[in-house]
Amino acid sequence: MANMPTKTTIAYRCPHCGAGVLSIVDILALSADMVKLKCSCGQSAMTLLQSNPGKIALSVPCTFCTQPHSFTVSASLLENKDLLTLDCPYAGMPICFFGEMNRVKAALAENELELLKHLQDEDVPQLQKLHKDASKNAADYLDPTVLQSIFFVLEELDMENKIHCRCQGRNKQGLYEAAVQDDGVKISCKGCGASRLIAADSSLATQAFLECDELFLE
Repeated sequence: MANMPTKTTIAYRCPHCGAGVLSIVDILALSADMVKLKCSCGQSAMTLLQSNPGKIALSVPCTFCTQPHSFTVSASLLENKDLLTLDCPYAGMPICFFGEMNRVKAALAENELELLKHLQDEDVPQLQKLHKDASKNAADYLDPTVLQSIFFVLEELDMENKIHCRCQGRNKQGLYEAAVQDDGVKISCKGCGASRLIAADSSLATQAFLECDELFLE
């Protein structure tokens, strides 16, 4: 790794089959295009996206939750750490690993032992049991990585005051709300009722939204 200071090993554990998924990522090569790290079972994928200069947005599948978690980290932090972990905010256990390859592999192995102990303590014999009783909703039929990316862009646009509606001359902090529907994410204004449906099916319309600088509600 000393000869490749911009590269880091990244890994997560697939919540569907339990396998560790590992790859080498060049931090400087990341752009506005989404990079996916997919499990060979085809049921999960971690995504990385350069959101702002020096910032990396991640969507990480979680062993404990039915939906992935979003994180934003400094690119320099990923480059310079021997080992960095990101935890599930609810279970408090690591779900994502960055750093030197051998350190990441060791952390994955340790994580597997911790997870098995956790499952035994909770009397849960299989990883799939963690998700079996999750209620079905619209989000179950849409790509969770695309949904996470849409919510991330919406948050950035809101913070930068680049979501526009019919409300004039008022503080718009907390004015907008987003909800997952069967065919995408609907964002609406609680003040004037203006709204817009954002496609979440990985189509050209979805990609166009992920690259937009402003959003206008009608």
